[in-house]
Amino acid sequence: MKIEIWSDVMCPFCYIGKNNFEQALEKLPFKGEVEVEWKSFQLDPTLDPKETKNTIEYFREKKGFPEAQATQMLSQVTQMGKGAGIDFNFDTALITNTFSAHRLLHLAKKHQKSNEMEEALFIAHFIDGKNVGDTEVLVSLAENLGIDREEAIQAVTSDQLDYEVNQDIMEARNNGVSGVPFFVLNGKYAVSGAQPVEVFENALQQTYKETVSPFKDLSGESGASCDADGCSI
Repeated sequence: MKIEIWSDVMCPFCYIGKNNFEQALEKLPFKGEVEVEWKSFQLDPTLDPKETKNTIEYFREKKGFPEAQATQMLSQVTQMGKGAGIDFNFDTALITNTFSAHRLLHLAKKHQKSNEMEEALFIAHFIDGKNVGDTEVLVSLAENLGIDREEAIQAVTSDQLDYEVNQDIMEARNNGVSGVPFFVLNGKYAVSGAQPVEVFENALQQTYKETVSPFKDLSGESGASCDADGCSI
């Protein structure tokens, strides 16, 4: 069974969704039969890859949120993160263009290490306060996973993987995906947002048993997610 997950590195709900999905999968007897493929999605492709902003600054300037509103929202997300085993550190998180990070994810996919790289990028961005648009940061993450340094440099500084990244983004657009995380289960069912563990568990079980028309949303209601206009709970 194949699970495709559209995600962006700077989406906190994508990290929460990843952890909840993985917790659900661990409970299932067929977990060894599940292949996970991470797909690229950019929440804000207009960001300058040479610049960074802190999270509050980004929400204030780009989304027009008052600082108090942004602070309250981040506090809520932090609490949600704790429930998924994540200690978000929004005080140090740096918002930047994530296209190069998606290039790195596609390189990791070629080495069968995309899940490990997705986790490494989330940790770098949300926990360690690293600039995931910086070449040296990305190359270091690749080296930590055993990927050749020169290969990583070439991947994140050239356009050799741009087609793959853009294909994922186009596929999401063609399927009406406007927010992430978005999970497509075996090409037939969909779950949108950072749903609770139980929702993922039920959806995986149902998908394993059935074949239905594409993209019936099994989540029942909208989960916490991010789109081009911001994040919502």
